[in-house]
Amino acid sequence: MAKKFGIKVEEFGFGFPPRMFSIKRGETEYSINWLPIGGFVKLYGEDDAGAGKIDLGAKKELDKDLNRAFFAKSAWQRAAVIFAGVVMNALLAAIIFYTFLGISGFKTDLPLLSDYRFFGVNQTNTQDVIISEIAKNSPAQKQGLEASTRIISVNGEAIKTSEQFVDIVNKNKGHEIEITWTGLDTNDVHKTKIIPRLVHPKNEGALGVGLFSMSKAVLNYGTTSQKIFSGITYPINLMGYNLSVIAKLVNVSFQEKSTEPLSSGISGPVGIASITGSILEIKDLKEKILGLLNLAGLLSISLAFFNVLPIPALDGGRLFFILIEAFTGKKVNQRAEAITHTVGMIILLSLMAIITLKDIGQLFIK
Repeated sequence: MAKKFGIKVEEFGFGFPPRMFSIKRGETEYSINWLPIGGFVKLYGEDDAGAGKIDLGAKKELDKDLNRAFFAKSAWQRAAVIFAGVVMNALLAAIIFYTFLGISGFKTDLPLLSDYRFFGVNQTNTQDVIISEIAKNSPAQKQGLEASTRIISVNGEAIKTSEQFVDIVNKNKGHEIEITWTGLDTNDVHKTKIIPRLVHPKNEGALGVGLFSMSKAVLNYGTTSQKIFSGITYPINLMGYNLSVIAKLVNVSFQEKSTEPLSSGISGPVGIASITGSILEIKDLKEKILGLLNLAGLLSISLAFFNVLPIPALDGGRLFFILIEAFTGKKVNQRAEAITHTVGMIILLSLMAIITLKDIGQLFIK
């Protein structure tokens, strides 16, 4: 968009400095940088629009490129350039999610952590009973049951709650039962025959398994119109859902007077890398691809949403000052804007450092 308006683009970078390597084509440097936390477009004269002054030295050079500086363009052209990045993130998310839903047959599900109703799709809320851990030398371990698996049925009866499962097991102590279960990252179904023990160690139960129930929203894009708009409605739904979860975590943090609930639901680059590693460990190729697409799409729509917010130092912050100028016809004081963006950047970098330390602590210390 900058080149469309004749703005001089000094650098187009993937990642953030320090630089890994670069190549120059025409007047633009194309770079690959070491910090994989986004990308940037360095525009000539962008800083002069709100963060300092440019100094090209020679008067001849200044005269030649002055009309190609970012600050020299109209407010609406500058707004279009800033907004273009947000639009591309949103379009990329739509493309990724169309691919994701197409591969999954326009059906998907996700853990339901708040009372959220998804629009533009048929939604069914269900509960899964998950085995969280297996006690050593327990009947469950001896018969091959595994942790991080979902219980489907016991003796042919579909299991919907942990209480239902425990009740059936306790009624059949000393008698053989058949448990049907599947992994969380695969569609392979297994059947295991186990005899619940009559006497067991304290806090282990008759089978020696730890359980928890997980609510799940099953989404089915069944109609033609739902499928056509699915790549648009799904990411919008995801952002709305994530914001509702964040609001819930904030509320819990205030109630408990602790940042732990909120911080546990937020990850930075290290946490995202850890999640990516977990997805790559999935054995089923289709599920692995779907996991990577879902994560990439979620990151793209999150970038689009948060980057357009009027947060200093982000595109939305710059866009906010440009829109003030567009509607009032007066430029915002450059020094005031520069200080605002500088303070915003300091706060954002501080938050990133805190979140990164938290992620490292969870991965390598706890």
